[in-house]
This record gives sequence, C-alpha cells and structure tokens, in this order.
Amino acid sequence: MKITILDRYIIKRFLGTFSVAIMLMIAIILVFDLSEKLGKFMDNEIPAKLVIFDYYFSLVPYYLNIFMSLFIFISIIFFTSKMAGRSEFIAMLTGGISFMRIARPYFITAGILAVFSFFLGNFIIPPANKTRIEFENQYIYYRPDQDMRNIHKQVHQGIFIYIKYYDKVNDIGHVFTLEQFQGSELISKLYADNIFWDEENQLWRANNYNIRTINNQVDNFSKGDVIDTTFYITPDDIKENSINISTLNLIELDRFIHEQQLHGNENINNFLLEKHKRLALPFSAFVLAFIGVSMSARKKRGGTGIYLGIGIALSFAYILLSKLSDQWALNGNLTPFLAVWTPNFIFVFVSFLLYRVAPK
Repeated sequence: MKITILDRYIIKRFLGTFSVAIMLMIAIILVFDLSEKLGKFMDNEIPAKLVIFDYYFSLVPYYLNIFMSLFIFISIIFFTSKMAGRSEFIAMLTGGISFMRIARPYFITAGILAVFSFFLGNFIIPPANKTRIEFENQYIYYRPDQDMRNIHKQVHQGIFIYIKYYDKVNDIGHVFTLEQFQGSELISKLYADNIFWDEENQLWRANNYNIRTINNQVDNFSKGDVIDTTFYITPDDIKENSINISTLNLIELDRFIHEQQLHGNENINNFLLEKHKRLALPFSAFVLAFIGVSMSARKKRGGTGIYLGIGIALSFAYILLSKLSDQWALNGNLTPFLAVWTPNFIFVFVSFLLYRVAPK
C-alpha cells in the first residue's frame, strides 16, 4: 500500500478538481440565497455577524455534504477523461499497470472523502442545523406555535395514551385517553375532557374524567371532576414529536428512534430513513468513484463533453431513484433500509458492468 508517484499524481488531480468544483457551486448557491433573503435581513435589521456566522457558516457544511458524492463523480469524469484524451491511461496499461492498480488512488481519495462525509453528516451538520433553524425561525420564517394533534403514544410497556390536540404553550391536552393492557387484554381505561401539567407537583391533572376497569371480565366504572395521575411522561416527552431530527447527531438519533419505537410513533419510517441516509451517503462516494473511473478511462471521440453529459444523466438517475425509493418507504412498500440502499445496490451493479468494458 505504498503511495507512489502515480498515486500522488491522481490524488492531487482528484482533490484539486473536486475542491474547486464544489466550492464554486457552493459560492453560487450562497450568492443566490443572499440575493433572495437580503431584503428580509435588512428589514429585520439583523447584524451582519449573525447572518454570516449563525446562518451562512451553518449552510456551508450542509451543502458540502449534499453535493459531495455528486461532485466526486463529476470531478472524476472531468479530469480522468482529460487524462484518457492525452493517452495517459494507454501509457499506464502498456507499461504493465493493471486497471485496478490505476483505480487504487481513486478509492483512497473517495475513502478519505467518505469518512469526512460521515463525520460531517452525523456530528458536524446537526449542531449547525440547530443554529441555522433557530436563526430562520426567529428572523426569516417566523410562525407562531401551533397545537399538536392526534397524538398516539406507548408511554410504558402496555400503557397507551391518546390526545386529540395538545396546546404546547399552556401544556394542556384536550380529549385524553389512557389505556392499560395486560398482554392483549384491556384492563383499564381512563377518559378525560382535558389534562394539564401541574409544574409544582410534577404530575398531570385530569378534568371531568371517567375510569373503566375490567376484573375477571367484570366492568367497573367510576367518574369525577378532578383526578391527579402520572403516566411516565412529561410535557417535554409529548412535545418531542416536534423535534427536528436533522439537529440530532447519530447517537442522539439512535436514542430518539428507540424511544419513538417504544411509543409506537406512526412516523418511525421518517426517522429510520434519516438514519440510513446518513450511512448510505458516504458509501455512495465509493460507488460513484468506481463508475466514474471505469466510464471515463477509455479514450473516446467527443472527449470530456460526452463523458460529462453521460455523468450528469447518471447523476440525475441516481437522485430520481433515491427520491422514488424514499416515497416507497413512506408508503410502506419498502423498508427504510432497502429504500435508502437500493440505489447504491443498483449502481454497484452498473459499476461492475462498466468495469467489464473498461480498458484493461
């Protein structure tokens, strides 16, 4: 695994082309974003320091990670097709260097960028997203707090709650039901017009309640005006549904998913999709790198232009397939794992086919 002159030459070309291309793209995006939001920044008299450090510094890693795999692919096609056009690959192959040996520096560089993408997406971008979202909510997209509706949760083993709508400002839940099961058998059910959180005593207070208990298939009923109760959760646990999962690092996201699975959250596929995307995106760097070098290493009439056209078409196909599979997962037709990884599996097969026809 000694790094040779050939490795350093390709790695230098790879990183140089990639860095210039992606930074130009990000700069263009930021300029357009600034031109669109400049009026709001000036109307709200936002200090330039906040705009630069709280907003745009948080956007850069986000866009860097989003476009990384795409620009790895395009950069490889751009500089590799130029090398092929100068017959550099012919010289390497006739000199006894195998195609896989030539591809090694591509994989080394893609591996470095994949590791960077993994840490960027899982540990750097989430806190940056939190800062950016707080900035947007305060200065750009301000919306008053809205009630949460139709909350279903398993709060403990065999204990389920339902709240028709929840006032996050005053911590009041309207139309409340608590059901307790033993195995598959319902043993008690509490219904209340509303519940509210008693901060001083750290408990819930239910108003105008009815309780049904079942003992040996015999129903017992009781009712009253007010009853104090606890059922394993606090207002923060109820409001966690409104957490933006893009602000959670990988460890926090794993913990959050586990809690939501326990609570029976119906949106669990959204959270699992987010987790698998963070793992699949770095891996796509390897797949697209291998496709890029296999496709553009052959000298062909038309040069760089035709390779870039094919590369952009493949990139759009990859993005389209990713979006379609995400939708299939949300509709329940695919598991989140298969939805996220299927585009990579398909493009691994494409890379194998391209390798078979690559110059040897």
